Amino acid sequence: MNFENIILEINNFIAKITINRPNALNALNAATLNELSNALDLLKDDKKVKVVVVTGSGEKAFVAGADIKELANLNGEQGKQVAKNAHEKVFNKIENLNKPVIAAINGFALGGGLELALACHIRIASTNAKMGLPEVTLGLIPGYGGTQRLAQVIGKGIAMQAIFTAQFFDSAYAEKIGLVNEVVVLADLQTRAEEIASQIIKNSSTAISKAIECINLYNQPTIGFEKEINSFGELIGTNDYLEGTKAFIEKRKPNFE
Repeated sequence: MNFENIILEINNFIAKITINRPNALNALNAATLNELSNALDLLKDDKKVKVVVVTGSGEKAFVAGADIKELANLNGEQGKQVAKNAHEKVFNKIENLNKPVIAAINGFALGGGLELALACHIRIASTNAKMGLPEVTLGLIPGYGGTQRLAQVIGKGIAMQAIFTAQFFDSAYAEKIGLVNEVVVLADLQTRAEEIASQIIKNSSTAISKAIECINLYNQPTIGFEKEINSFGELIGTNDYLEGTKAFIEKRKPNFE
């Protein structure tokens, strides 16, 4: 499939999606969201892909936000549909993808850009990164999951302050509050993302897929515990389980399918 606004590369079981609109600081317009949706659909069932890395082109921006020019002339019902489509076609797909998604935040991650990173399972940032949800300065609120995921990741109080003040976080503060897992210099960002991906690839993709499903229910503990119990049982007897336990007993590294 040919893309105009993203670059999709697959090497050594790692798929790299680069938002490629550098002249617009990689802002998310409708076409880019559609391409992201299509790419996620392709990767979901691709057995040559075990981890996905999402980043932005250039050195200035991961994604600087939604494309405000496209939103400027919408009415209320149209705005609601835009937000709903973004949730269903991109952000929820990322959060619930059956393989880990790593956000490599290489600059500005604002508005929809931070919401894109929040939907990913793991976030690492470069030292020059700036993050924030400035929607209230436009008379809006985050509409691509930001009000929910930011509070889940950094806590309700800090999320409220961030959204109400529209303040930007630098990468050091983002790491301090748990918004990102770690911070590295820009030159090392992609290498570090690939290092994390390579460590993940050594493990059972079947088990990791189940872990994603369970962890995503963490704020619904009753359902989450039940899901964990069932998933634990479902994994017993799978080929990966048999290989993993056999390798442990034989004191060797497992060779998962």
